[in-house]
Amino acid sequence: MSKQIELKLSVDEVNTILEAMGQMPFIKVFSIIEKIQQQAAKQLNNENTLGVDGKETPAKTK
Repeated sequence: MSKQIELKLSVDEVNTILEAMGQMPFIKVFSIIEKIQQQAAKQLNNENTLGVDGKETPAKTK
């Protein structure tokens, strides 16, 4: 397993990163975007998930 780091960013900063990643080839970034969304959803108590477009969208229900 590769080394991991923990970053503390505002929701706006994360949205900016996701928006920038949305401009990259999907095959290179989809797993990272998914990982960010999953971790953010847990931290935001599953109220919202961050969209690639940089906007919050309602969390998916199971």
